[in-house]
Amino acid sequence: MRNSFGKGIESLIPKKSGKTDAVFPSKTEAVFFIEIEKIRPNPYQPRKEFDPEGLQSLADSIQEHGILQPLIASKIEKDVAGGRQVRYELIAGERRLLAAKMCGLTQVPLIIREPTEQEKLEVSLIENVQRRDLNLMEKAEAYKKLEQDFHFSHPAIAKMVGVSRPVISNALRVLNLPEEIKQAVREEKITDGHTRAILMAKEPEKQKNLFSKILRDRLNVREAEAMAQKLEVWQPKPRTIKFREEFKELEQKAKEILGIESLKFGMEINRPKLTILFNTKKQIEDLLDRFKH
Repeated sequence: MRNSFGKGIESLIPKKSGKTDAVFPSKTEAVFFIEIEKIRPNPYQPRKEFDPEGLQSLADSIQEHGILQPLIASKIEKDVAGGRQVRYELIAGERRLLAAKMCGLTQVPLIIREPTEQEKLEVSLIENVQRRDLNLMEKAEAYKKLEQDFHFSHPAIAKMVGVSRPVISNALRVLNLPEEIKQAVREEKITDGHTRAILMAKEPEKQKNLFSKILRDRLNVREAEAMAQKLEVWQPKPRTIKFREEFKELEQKAKEILGIESLKFGMEINRPKLTILFNTKKQIEDLLDRFKH
């Protein structure tokens, strides 16, 4: 497990300066003009959706000024019938490539680099996340790929993208939401704040209900959080025989786990209450020691 990215990743994505978020070539790197049809997208690109208006604006700029910042790609060669086929796999610059296609360009300026598969993902992720160019769902999916495919820990991912570890862990929780909510996050129909409020509800049905209410009533984030807190307040079942049996089972489990016979479950103001009676001070100390381990 690497704790840092070393010179490899830094050589692929230099640190930004000033207001630009560009990935500049060094003075020693050659720039080639390559046919667009020979360039394929980066399979590790975390961004799934591109803003049509933003792309059109970039296309208009390219139409007037050309592509000022070269794309970056790796070279892929393979033997085919009749010779050797050369293709290029994009590392950075997918928006520029799409905008260039919209302009009808046949070639784009390209820098050829040879990163590892992991560095391709890191470059694509860093280039986007540092620009805050991904929505919460795209970030979560990219973090998951780093975690599963390349075995990065949450602290390592946090260091890579310049955020705290809880930010990574909380983002990954979004992947557990019901599909309709995840799609709304992808399409940015709800804000990150609304998504965090929905995650406060623990059960999928409660999450769906809150999601529907956010859209229907146009709740702001604070209202959504308040609603989530209400959903998580204990809602006791009617006092049926089954209800009493469930409490009896919980009571027995607690006795076994804590090793204390003198405890009881009950209800008070419609909320469950656990009562433990101790005979000696040592019983309390023994219980606290058990919690320490």
